[in-house]
Amino acid sequence: MHHPFSASLENWIDTKDFSIDKPVIGPKWHVPVEDEIRFANELLKLHFESALDDLLTICQSKIHSDPGDEKDHLKVTLLRVDSSLQGVLSCLPDFSPSSENGMVKEPSFSPFLIAGATGSRVGSSELRQKAANVIHETCKYLLKEKSDDSILLLLLIRVIDTLGNYGSSEYEEWSNHRQAWKLESTAIIEPPINFIVSSHSEGKRRPRWALIDKAYMHNTWRSSQSSFHLSRMSGNMFPSDQVTLLMDDLLCLSLHGYETVRRLAAKSILKMMKRWPSTISKCVLTLAEKFRNPSLPENVVLGSCAVLSSQTVLKRLTTDRKALSSFLLGILYSSHNESQKAQKAITELFVKYNIHFAGLSRSIFGGPSQADGTDFAGLVAEIGSMSFETSNLHWRYNLMANRVLLLLAMASRNDPNVPAKVLSQIAGHFLKNLKSQLPQSRLLAISALNTLLKESPHKISAENRVHGQGSLQADPKSSLEEALSSIFQEEGFFSDTLNSLSHVHIITDMDTGSSRGHYGSSSLQSFADKSITRFYFDFSASWPRTPSWISLFGSDTFYSNFARIFKRLIQECGMPVLLALKNALEEFVDAKERSKQCVAAEAFAGVLHSDVLGVSEAWDSWMMVQLQNIIHAPSVESIPEWAASIRYAATGKGKSGTRAPLLRHKVIDCLMKPLPQIVATSVVAKRYTFLSAILIEVSPVGMPESEILVHYNLLDELLSNMSHSSAQVREAIGVALSVLCSNLRLCASFGNDHSNESGASNADITPARSWDRYLVKRASELVTKIQNVSASEALEIPKEKLSENGMSSDHSKDDIKWMETLFHFIISSLKSGRSSVLLDVLVELLYPVISLQETSNKDLSNLAKAAFELLKWRVTREPHLRKAVSIILSLANDPNWRTRSATLTFLRSFMYRHDFILSNMDKQHIWLAVEKLLIDSQLEVREHAAAVLAGLMKGGDKDLVEDFRRRAYEQAAALIKKRKHRSTVSALPVASVHGSILALAACVLSIPYDMPSWLPEHVTLLARFVSEPSPLKSTVTKAIAEFRRTHADTWNVHKDSFTEEQLEVLADTSSSSSYFA
Repeated sequence: MHHPFSASLENWIDTKDFSIDKPVIGPKWHVPVEDEIRFANELLKLHFESALDDLLTICQSKIHSDPGDEKDHLKVTLLRVDSSLQGVLSCLPDFSPSSENGMVKEPSFSPFLIAGATGSRVGSSELRQKAANVIHETCKYLLKEKSDDSILLLLLIRVIDTLGNYGSSEYEEWSNHRQAWKLESTAIIEPPINFIVSSHSEGKRRPRWALIDKAYMHNTWRSSQSSFHLSRMSGNMFPSDQVTLLMDDLLCLSLHGYETVRRLAAKSILKMMKRWPSTISKCVLTLAEKFRNPSLPENVVLGSCAVLSSQTVLKRLTTDRKALSSFLLGILYSSHNESQKAQKAITELFVKYNIHFAGLSRSIFGGPSQADGTDFAGLVAEIGSMSFETSNLHWRYNLMANRVLLLLAMASRNDPNVPAKVLSQIAGHFLKNLKSQLPQSRLLAISALNTLLKESPHKISAENRVHGQGSLQADPKSSLEEALSSIFQEEGFFSDTLNSLSHVHIITDMDTGSSRGHYGSSSLQSFADKSITRFYFDFSASWPRTPSWISLFGSDTFYSNFARIFKRLIQECGMPVLLALKNALEEFVDAKERSKQCVAAEAFAGVLHSDVLGVSEAWDSWMMVQLQNIIHAPSVESIPEWAASIRYAATGKGKSGTRAPLLRHKVIDCLMKPLPQIVATSVVAKRYTFLSAILIEVSPVGMPESEILVHYNLLDELLSNMSHSSAQVREAIGVALSVLCSNLRLCASFGNDHSNESGASNADITPARSWDRYLVKRASELVTKIQNVSASEALEIPKEKLSENGMSSDHSKDDIKWMETLFHFIISSLKSGRSSVLLDVLVELLYPVISLQETSNKDLSNLAKAAFELLKWRVTREPHLRKAVSIILSLANDPNWRTRSATLTFLRSFMYRHDFILSNMDKQHIWLAVEKLLIDSQLEVREHAAAVLAGLMKGGDKDLVEDFRRRAYEQAAALIKKRKHRSTVSALPVASVHGSILALAACVLSIPYDMPSWLPEHVTLLARFVSEPSPLKSTVTKAIAEFRRTHADTWNVHKDSFTEEQLEVLADTSSSSSYFA
């Protein structure tokens, strides 16, 4: 290009239709001369001013007697006005804005100008003002006389939009063009280089007309923005009187009975609000005031909600106290409306306000101003009076009022201008709402209190705990304590509160998973109610920090947010809360209903986790007794909730959760106390479940020696009870073992286990010290015994042989129970996510898991299969991988054929997971072991080995696959050659011949859909064995049938790889002789 600026513009202005020989002519701007401007003014006067005069005459003089003629005349005249405005666009000067004192600026005022944005002026600002006055009169006339004519009203709104929104037509044109350009640009723009023409360019190649179009649209955009931001840049600029008249007209039209009219009017008025933010407050005040009218029509509510729900309005509410007050009170006082559509629109408006709520400006929290006379504290008081159940509001509006209180409290709690009394009143209000009869109000109160109770002056900090409790400051007091104390010290307050909260716990037989965090409210709340009750700014960490993987915890309905309420209330107000809560808590702990047990568990968890001054004395006086009563209680339905409660009470403090709560060691000591001699098995299982729950939360990093000793003492007890008569207890023991062993291993990995130096010499805890070797050795001994015991000898045990302590005196049955406990340990360890530290033990236990897949005891076999499913997908790395391979190879030679078959099943997943980390030597050993099973004496094992080999060949080592395929073909071919000598073939063992055929079938089935060059020969050779006796013939026919099925879709192509002789051999194996023809 020969343009002087082509070098700098090349990257974005490249065109594909320029000539190298001709210079590119630069753009030329047309500057109108005076005659052209004068002619344009004459045209504007002829078409625009005359149309305005006609319009005013029609509206004022009523020159038509026929309504139809009048409608047509109005339509034509409005179209003339609209087309004139669309023609002149931004060349007609805008309204002159008003200054702060209402006076119009001097004529010398020049609007903010972007170079090249606007052309010459046509007409004057006075002409636009005249048009606005005429359109205002027209609007009043149409709303009075033609309010049911939507066509005229839509034309009127279009004219108002063009008049009031200066530059909106250009912006709309540019916006539509931009969307069209996005869709069409891929078809227009070419890459910089192609192989059709010789010219290359640095940038994208596009037609010249596209560049001209883009330049024109860019100038169109500049024209639309020439004065749009003028009023937004200066705080002294206000709309002119004519703009105010047009906005009033649009406001009336936005409340019209026709939805299309309302929608278009709302769109136009929102554009004017964006340009003139000072007008938003007036619109909010006008629309919100209408909500209070008890006889308000439905269309007015729908139109008001459409305007108020815009982000432009919602953003303005954060800075304008009077508008905010009018908006909130207007919504809350609109419950009288009987229209369902109106109620739905109001609820959706409120929900949207909640979603977009991002705080309030500090100016809102100041004292009452002379301008609006409103006060933030007064607003809170008025809304608070509406949020009580005693008010006449509908329950949903009562819920809205409570939600507004929470939002205002969250926005103002850190502002120094807000009196502390305001937040105290709000917190006290929500504390009272805990015993509300409305479920939604209770849920919102829970969310609010968890957010507002943050000071915790009575909590003993980590530094104070080091120096003793007495180092706490003398008189800690929260700003909320006085208001809260007067409430919870009322007689029966906590009893009523716990009773109300118990109703939130919805427990059904269909619950299969934890509903924690959802408050069981799915059947109580609609989507709108959930949007109101849910607190969008609740950033509290989820609990528990680790997943609940223990099966005994099951479908608990323990809500950590409920427990956090009681904990923070105690930390906020101290021991008076605990004293007031004591009697109610004792009552609900002894209750028979599970829902009451649930809320008691949450309250007790909050108390135990509070760490306030005096909680240790309360533990010694009554809480320890309560925990013992909970353990000894015969009920089993609430065990998951109480286990979660114990776990919450032991949850670590601090950012990483490693600091132990104040009462954790006391709770552990209480749970470690032995049970009475005669006790129900459910109580034994409950105790072990509680111990598992609390030890999960113990951080192995820096675990003190006292806790390590507790682990070993409990471990010794568990190992001695692994043969317990109760299946429930055995499962609990297995879970507890996985927690204990993983904790000890993790502790040792951090170098913190010094227990062997302090107390390893005690003979009574020796098995616990070497628990890993003990479990592996004992399991290996019992596998053979269990396999050799027949079903009748293992199960026919007289009841008289059961002793009082629940242990069986029959050793064979004890062995089975011990092994069941071990399988529970394996399953729990793999589910816990801690199996990596127990991997050496789990690898050693592969032998009992695989060996006991099929036994006479169904419960034992089911547990073995569950452990098998988890173990086979577990990735094992060195140094444990080599040990795992050796165990698998030994199991492949096990005398029990069911064990050999189970080993093959395990190998399928094992090889898939470890193919890339196994050494070549280990792979060869595994291949040879599977090949050896092809000639196993058991038919099921031989067929299973063939299926496993087919899978290994699909993704195994290439060299091993080719070697096996070659040997399989050679062996099968050798058998075919010997078939002429029947005596030689018949002398061979059936398993040996069957193994060769199975090897060949595995090669064929390893390629289910393709047709490599070697496959036709293998398939044909396999088909030649079809005349062999059963089970050889059955293997051949099944393999050929599977080959036929997988290659049926592409057989027309693949059959070309076969010779005629091969196709004939294949045809002989099928009853359908024409299939492979």
